Amino acid sequence: MRKKVEKTLFGLWAGELFAVVCFALLWLIYAQQFKWAKPYVTSWPSVYAFALLEFILLQGSYYWFVKWKQVRRGCFSHLPDRHLRLFHVFKRINLFLIAIGLLFLIYQWKVFSVDFYWFVFLYVFAILEYINYYHVRLSYQTIDEIKDFLRQRGFRRSKLASEWKTRS
Repeated sequence: MRKKVEKTLFGLWAGELFAVVCFALLWLIYAQQFKWAKPYVTSWPSVYAFALLEFILLQGSYYWFVKWKQVRRGCFSHLPDRHLRLFHVFKRINLFLIAIGLLFLIYQWKVFSVDFYWFVFLYVFAILEYINYYHVRLSYQTIDEIKDFLRQRGFRRSKLASEWKTRS
């Protein structure tokens, strides 16, 4: 059982970190390869939304890394208070950064260009990742997880949000 949980947690933190690195590489390659796209992917709003997404994905990777390290030590308890406090700070920073993103959205609202749609895509992706980590689990990847989701008839609290609730 412990090895299975350890393997799952390793896959989660490594997968999130891999996504961060791959997204950054794809961003750079895309900007270099397609000269026509450079103004769209390198505009301030798009870079901001991309950085926000990467920042939130890094937090997810860090969360799963900490959980993985706990399991490797044989500890299946909740996160220590210092980590919960750190994630609470991340949550507040995320909300602040998402609010700044709204200003970019309002600024670009008048101009429906490729840049606007690219920004919206990245911005919404970042918000969904924020919700997935800090509020409600949105990600269901295996058949068993999907079956469980259908049986429970609704979304469950995210793992991090559940840890906060049990500490309250």
